[in-house]
Amino acid sequence: MENKAPQASNKKLIYIISAVAVVLIAVVFVMYLQNRQEYKAVVEEMTEEKDLLTEEFQTLALDYDSLQSNNDTLNLMLEQEREKISHLIEEIKTIKATNASKIREYKKELTSLRSVMRNFVVQIDSLNQRNQELSEENQQYRKQVNKIQDSYNELEKQKETLAKKVDIASKLETYNYEVEGLNSKDRETKKARNVSKIRVCFTIQKNITAPIGEKTVYLRVLRPDEALLVRSLDDKFEYEEEEINYSARRVIEYGGEELDVCVFYKADEGELLPGTYTVDIFADGFNIGTTTFELK
Repeated sequence: MENKAPQASNKKLIYIISAVAVVLIAVVFVMYLQNRQEYKAVVEEMTEEKDLLTEEFQTLALDYDSLQSNNDTLNLMLEQEREKISHLIEEIKTIKATNASKIREYKKELTSLRSVMRNFVVQIDSLNQRNQELSEENQQYRKQVNKIQDSYNELEKQKETLAKKVDIASKLETYNYEVEGLNSKDRETKKARNVSKIRVCFTIQKNITAPIGEKTVYLRVLRPDEALLVRSLDDKFEYEEEEINYSARRVIEYGGEELDVCVFYKADEGELLPGTYTVDIFADGFNIGTTTFELK
């Protein structure tokens, strides 16, 4: 009987220990399940935080892409920041969501990049405002330049008009025409076949506005058939921006006072025809007189 009592006590103790062990195992298992759920929730939260951080970097990249500037230096700096953000986005994709220290570093970098972007926005707005001001100033300057140009053009027109008036006022004029045909003995003749010289005499009127000094007077004599009498096709002078032939010429000294002038044309045998001849007189680039004469 004495041996049965201790055996019963041992069995009871074993039951108690087993029960406690089961309870402890159950508690540990329950705590394991709770910790696992908490860890899973933390991982999911950190994964969401990583995804949100990636989205914020991508949004920042789009914001940088929207920045435009006409300044080459500023554009280069913007491009460098865009490349930096692109590299950071790729780096974030490769790290684990549970790497809290790295996530914190990227958050700080994001804050820094946003601050830099705000500075870029301020600079671009300032440049755009300055460009607008310069554009307005440029328009004002252009208007002033156009106004000055218009005034200059008007002055040029007035100058040109005045120059034309001066030219007209300084143009020599002739009168008192006498045209004669002379034979080989320098006697006057009206018969075309006997004329060896044509003498054209006229008077240049007084003109105090005309330039004084040496001048060349040119004659152009047209036959009745409108053929020009010429000694050489190389005998030319300038008239109305063209080189034209002349029949005869003479150099005179003009002093502004009335001056009598005679010019001779030596005709070849058989060159002259009966009929009405036209004589035009030129000097200083102007036609200063016209007259006609008859040969029989």
